[in-house]
Amino acid sequence: MASELTDQETGKKAESRTTSRLRTALVLFEAILVVVLLFFLPSRDEIAEATDLVVLFLYSFPSEFLVGLTPHEPALLHYGTIYAPWVVALVSVVSTVMAEGLNYSFFGLFYGMPGVRAALQKEGMRKVTELFNKAPFFAIVFAGFGPVPFFPIRFLVVITEYPRWKYLFGVLISRFPRFLLLAWLGFVFEFSNTFLLVVFLGMLLLVNIPAAFKMFGGAKTPSE
Repeated sequence: MASELTDQETGKKAESRTTSRLRTALVLFEAILVVVLLFFLPSRDEIAEATDLVVLFLYSFPSEFLVGLTPHEPALLHYGTIYAPWVVALVSVVSTVMAEGLNYSFFGLFYGMPGVRAALQKEGMRKVTELFNKAPFFAIVFAGFGPVPFFPIRFLVVITEYPRWKYLFGVLISRFPRFLLLAWLGFVFEFSNTFLLVVFLGMLLLVNIPAAFKMFGGAKTPSE
């Protein structure tokens, strides 16, 4: 009996190592793909004439990666004044789906670590995951289209082991109409660059200042 248990434990450990290696290989592959997109494509002569769209395509990665520290709304409003809204939405949603695939792999890799997994098994997190599991696809679509933070969804789909393809499909059908609407607003109102810059900086501060206060403001000095 003890021998059988040992064999099972050994098999589970081997399976865990194999899964971890596959996840690591997938993350490395996708990271290399991003590097290629960032440094190789803009240098190609055949893409030189579409530099603006390449920049828009690449912007989705810092905008949608992990917690998304840069806002995508001002960029879509700006490009809507230059290109047809459907072109802007199409370019943005393709790169966004790719970025979300990368997010899924990264969070999956981190969630596979015992310490992280244990930290996410607390009562509060279990309640959140139970609520998400009641209507996961609806939650993805609602967060993808609505004016609410999307980054918690990126954690929840990994924690609940929600299928990647369903997640990416939900991102596709929710983000495309959102991007189309924003680009259309830019096309209709033709916002000035000054206005968009102010909006961009305002949203950037809104997203990052709370995190900065938590990181630096919450730290106690030696005298306290």
